[in-house]
Amino acid sequence: MNHYFAWNDRLGISLPSLHQEWELYSEEERTFIVTQWEIIRGTIPDRVFAFERIINVKQAALFEEEDFELSCTLNSDIAELASRINDLHIWYRTNQEIENKRHS
Repeated sequence: MNHYFAWNDRLGISLPSLHQEWELYSEEERTFIVTQWEIIRGTIPDRVFAFERIINVKQAALFEEEDFELSCTLNSDIAELASRINDLHIWYRTNQEIENKRHS
């Protein structure tokens, strides 16, 4: 995307990748970063929804699965997807921190 963000395969979005303190960026750079983050941040609810759909499918399979090893694999997959959702929620709230920095 650019040198302010890096693609994260696990979450399926670009994440901020800032290499210096916020105050060291110019006003123009900070405005660009916040604007880009708002665009990326707007995609997070869709990513969460997509992961939730996969979890629902895996939970249905888990309910029907009789093989213990396959059940463990499905359960592990569900836990990993839930972890991704949790991380996405954390990143979604990151906007508040960036906005506070922008206005300070």
